[in-house]
Amino acid sequence: MLIAGFPAGAWGTNCYLVAPAAGEECVIIDPGHQATEGVAETVKKHHLKPVAVILTHGHIDHVASVVPLCGAHGIPAWIHPSDRYMMSDPEKGLGRSIGMPLMGELTVGEPDDVKELDDGAELELAGLRFGVAHAPGHTKGSVTFGLPEAADIPPVLFSGDLLFAGSVGRSDLPGGDAAELLDSLGRVCLPLDDSTVVLSGHGPQTTIGRERTTNPYLREVAAGYGSGHGAAPRRGM
Repeated sequence: MLIAGFPAGAWGTNCYLVAPAAGEECVIIDPGHQATEGVAETVKKHHLKPVAVILTHGHIDHVASVVPLCGAHGIPAWIHPSDRYMMSDPEKGLGRSIGMPLMGELTVGEPDDVKELDDGAELELAGLRFGVAHAPGHTKGSVTFGLPEAADIPPVLFSGDLLFAGSVGRSDLPGGDAAELLDSLGRVCLPLDDSTVVLSGHGPQTTIGRERTTNPYLREVAAGYGSGHGAAPRRGM
């Protein structure tokens, strides 16, 4: 399996291209601000053919390049229905607390073909099978994408802004909820094998095993948190 990723744009959002192998079809995950050039370079380097864009959530730093990429390749974009509105109205999804100095240079709107994700569904794209888990807390429509263990790699979780190395996504933006975020950590992340590689929306990769022992929020969930667990930290987008 081929997984190629790079941080893109002003927010340093990780964009991933995933394919069974070089020279085959691929899926693009979270093409954010200024991701088009990195996608083009990765496609050329590995001789890939994009067949779909899939989105962990609708914040502009994860979707800013969706329209040009879908248009250039004639491919659909998949997003949870609760976050679909952010593609056309990103400021509504961020609130007044977040400045949008880059809005003038961003392509806002939906591509021609938008498909909505279902919780628990399996997406069969580019010869791969992605498990979709609804994981609200950062946004109402946040999801993760999981890939099972393959011959050459352990299981992989594309966690979006649910789980980072050493932290979790912020929950103070419109649609965010700290209790939902912790519940999502418990439902989606804790059952996974320690060897599962976590590829998040921002920052370096990690593993579930590492986060189970070092991430205070995942440890809190594992210990059985109560109703007074407090708010999630303000990290990332």
